[in-house]
Amino acid sequence: MEIYLISIAVAMLVGLMLTRPAKLLGLPAVTGYLVAGLLIGPYVLGAFGIEGLGFTSMEQVESMSILTQTALGFIAFTIGNEFRLSQLKSMGKKAITIGIAQAVGTTIAVDAILIAVHLMFPNVLSLPSAIVLGAIASATAPAATLMVVRQYKADGPLTRLLMLVVAIDDAVGLILFSVSFGVASAISHGSINVVGVVLEPLIEIVLSFALGTVMGYLLNFVERFFHSRSKRMAVSVGFVMLTVGLSMIRFNIGGIHFGFSLLLVCMMTGTVFCNICSTSEELMGRIETWTVPLNILFFVISGAELDLKIIANAATLAVGIVYIFSRSLGKYFGARFSCQLTNCEKPITDNLGITLLPQAGVALGMAMTAMTLPGGALVRNVILFSVLIYELVGPALTKRSLMRAGEINPEGKTSARVHNSPKA
Repeated sequence: MEIYLISIAVAMLVGLMLTRPAKLLGLPAVTGYLVAGLLIGPYVLGAFGIEGLGFTSMEQVESMSILTQTALGFIAFTIGNEFRLSQLKSMGKKAITIGIAQAVGTTIAVDAILIAVHLMFPNVLSLPSAIVLGAIASATAPAATLMVVRQYKADGPLTRLLMLVVAIDDAVGLILFSVSFGVASAISHGSINVVGVVLEPLIEIVLSFALGTVMGYLLNFVERFFHSRSKRMAVSVGFVMLTVGLSMIRFNIGGIHFGFSLLLVCMMTGTVFCNICSTSEELMGRIETWTVPLNILFFVISGAELDLKIIANAATLAVGIVYIFSRSLGKYFGARFSCQLTNCEKPITDNLGITLLPQAGVALGMAMTAMTLPGGALVRNVILFSVLIYELVGPALTKRSLMRAGEINPEGKTSARVHNSPKA
């Protein structure tokens, strides 16, 4: 147990230290955290086998999943705060249109290019793998985007629309993946499972929204019994943790798989709570402060999970490069077209697509599901490679786009230090 505690402490401290050179290079702090994870991961310092110096095996990294899942829950809960009725009235229709259009457009673009690769090199990339990769391409990682927005206190029309689109993207991506996975399974096995393709994804989304709604109302009800700021914050933190735990429950009834999407459940909890609690903004601010160390660990552990061995595989590299290129085109032009369709301002039209490039946890979860298909190992490795690139480059591109839109002010030299006042 002490080794795990030392490893967590080292992860947090190394992550914090690497934000210094990241800042000098003009990179977001999240990039420093990810690089720190790579350094102390199983393929660099961890390879020396010195317990406590780094994560010595991938199993040790995966044992930290409870921390990353909890952090993801808090991130989704915070994003739910963006779905206030005032926000939805002003740009809800635009966000829904753009969220759906750019996700579907990206899937079509990646599918078309990868199916062409399959036709030219059928021994390298199978048709089911190409179809599944197209659906996975629709997913965008909310965590890196939120961290950049928080660090630079970004605010404006692009930032507000971005947070809504990223949240909507998860629900759309889940549906696209379920349908594509069903089609890919039918091609592989010669039969299609209607329940798995249509019914189970819809059940997951409905159950997730229902559970999130219940937890949001319960949080508001329980929070009323406490008046001190510290106890109200503790209640909020406890409820988010409880929500994360409940969203992990899976069960079968009559051959139908029932489950929840952690991101959708926690996002809905935050949405309901912020719209019915008159003091929600103050509580959200306190929760954000409390979760800073947890978010640092989330990204450092995410960096440690990146498998550097995949770079040695030529097929993975080749398909991965095509996947990254086609997905980037799909996200950029899909967002650009849908922004023009909804008459968005030019700064939003020019920059939104770039901010949607980060990809991580949701895509990796989809890739693990795709492992059951013939050629599923290639799908997983391609997604691992793309996550490595997108997570290292994506936050910097998001920062650059928000600066171009005028929603991030140039950083100045600021300090939060308060020196001790001399005693009288």
